[in-house]
Amino acid sequence: MRIALADDDRDIREQVSAMVRKAGHQVDDFTNGLDVQKALQRDTYDVVLLDWNMPGRTGFDVLQWASENLDAAPPFILLTSRQDKGDIVAGLEAGAVDYIIKPESEEVIRARIEAAARRTAVKETRQTAEYGPFVVNHSSRTISRDGEAISLTAKEYDLAVLMFENIDRPLSRGYLFSRVWGGNIDVETRTIDMHISRLRSKLGLTPESGLVIRTVFGFGYRMDHFEVETLA
Repeated sequence: MRIALADDDRDIREQVSAMVRKAGHQVDDFTNGLDVQKALQRDTYDVVLLDWNMPGRTGFDVLQWASENLDAAPPFILLTSRQDKGDIVAGLEAGAVDYIIKPESEEVIRARIEAAARRTAVKETRQTAEYGPFVVNHSSRTISRDGEAISLTAKEYDLAVLMFENIDRPLSRGYLFSRVWGGNIDVETRTIDMHISRLRSKLGLTPESGLVIRTVFGFGYRMDHFEVETLA
């Protein structure tokens, strides 16, 4: 998973970042609410950890902004020393999915992060998954359309599955890089654009297929359902 962490306490950032990476996740850390808010406008995260009291914008401010401005907001967890029940209620009502009172153990924080991610992530435990006319076979790592197998490279398959599992959710180029290419900094923007173009062509992602990949300018891509209107 890709995690965003915003806290103005350096020790907390280093401690939480280390435990998140130890669990096998990637983490971007920020020192204030304004910077994480800017990051959310240009990037995609699976979970966001927010301190309540931060300079610039508080975690509560970021929650309110996200609910008003993000079409597909990630799950937010408030990570704070504020213990008043009124604060907890206010944070949850503002959009947080969980509330962790500092300090907390590594095991609890990791479990809370993974639980929050499960609320929005699409988990496919079966061997196959269907998306309109497309069938993804996780065992053989193949995709077919209307029973016809589609020839895809390993990266094209990984990218296609990621897009299918996040239908209607905008995904930033940075998020796609980290999930498909492992965050390889040598992967250039044109590489992801080229792979998306190939997927559109190979999968035949047109309105008639019921699914299209739209460009989210300045951000990345989003796979959308598309319903063809018919004349009565």
